[in-house]
Amino acid sequence: MHGNRQQLLQLTYLRTLALFGLGTLLLYAVYQLDARLNSWQAVTTLLAMTLVNAATYARLHSRLPVTNPELFGQLTADAALYGALFYQTGGASNPFIFMLLVPLIIAATTLPWRYTWFMAALIVAIYGSLMQYFIPIWPAHNGHQDASETLLNLHLTGMWLNFLLTVLLIGWFVARMHENMLRQQQRLERQRQKRIEDQQLLALATQAAGTAHELGTPLATMQVLLHEMAREHRAAPQLLDDIRLLQQQVDSCSRRLRSLAHSVRDEAHSSRLEAMDSLLDAVLEQWQLMRPEVTYVLHRDAGEAPALLCSVSLRQALLNLLNNAADACPDSIRIQLSWDSSDCWLRIRDQGPGLPLEHSEDLGKPFVTTKGRGLGIGLFLTTSTLASIDGEVRLYNHPEGGTLTEVRLPRKPHHRQSDEQY
Repeated sequence: MHGNRQQLLQLTYLRTLALFGLGTLLLYAVYQLDARLNSWQAVTTLLAMTLVNAATYARLHSRLPVTNPELFGQLTADAALYGALFYQTGGASNPFIFMLLVPLIIAATTLPWRYTWFMAALIVAIYGSLMQYFIPIWPAHNGHQDASETLLNLHLTGMWLNFLLTVLLIGWFVARMHENMLRQQQRLERQRQKRIEDQQLLALATQAAGTAHELGTPLATMQVLLHEMAREHRAAPQLLDDIRLLQQQVDSCSRRLRSLAHSVRDEAHSSRLEAMDSLLDAVLEQWQLMRPEVTYVLHRDAGEAPALLCSVSLRQALLNLLNNAADACPDSIRIQLSWDSSDCWLRIRDQGPGLPLEHSEDLGKPFVTTKGRGLGIGLFLTTSTLASIDGEVRLYNHPEGGTLTEVRLPRKPHHRQSDEQY
């Protein structure tokens, strides 16, 4: 229905232009050519068109959707008013008779086919009746030859003006229609892509939950076996050290699974306002515990950092980007935090080999990775998390080498709805 509202608004613009043009031509015919016609009837018809146009413009301020029957009724009113005006100004001999095609063109480009055929039948009926029933226009000349020449010149001039006006109206309206259709297609494509991403996220979450549940049993079994092996091989210090190392790794995996379950459970209640610099410090501290071999330099704007709505998923998204930079090159990573009136910006530059051009357009899609040992889901989850709060992440090859990761976080995030209004 959103498209019908736009078309009805454009129809008011067309009516305004038509009223101005037809009114000017009537004044020219009466006062310049001294044509004989019933001026009051023509003025009354133009006034009726003006009232219909004003009522339509006022109706557009309502939130009620513009239905197909309503738009068809508006076009029918235009055709009837055009027919009444042409009846008073020469009927089918009026050079501007082709303005009857404007409602038909709009119906053909905006409404279903049955409305188009109804409008075509109405236009043909009006045109056919105007060939038989009309009030002729006569110029105020005494000589028959002068009158004929004046009528011919008036008709030819009117045909040229009508052709020019029709070209302008059709060109403008069809161009706007094409633009609206492209915008609607883009909205539909974004919705389709969003549904695909949601399905991929759901499938990934389902697999992750199932895997986490299945890993619990073998990890518990490994803990029991390693404990028994440690008791049996107390006399072998070297083997005992290896067993203890394995126990630490198994315990770390178990803690990670429990932490994952708790973070998912508490996600709905974990969002809170937090200063961006405090959030970044907490993420960097966790990152250093995970990746102690990494060295970095942090630059931040002076002044008080803005507060953002932070959550577990946002922290994990930033952590994924930092890990990607560390995987590329753990040395001398440069991190910059800045902000403006509407957004916060986090830029991470590593000294790695940069992005391969063959994968640059696919980065951010699931299971696409530039790392030989990566699964290709970290950047996808990060992109989805940031998109849910109207943020975004972009990756560039830095001119001086390495990869520049640019993150934009809105200071006032708006969580996207699954359905858009039309």
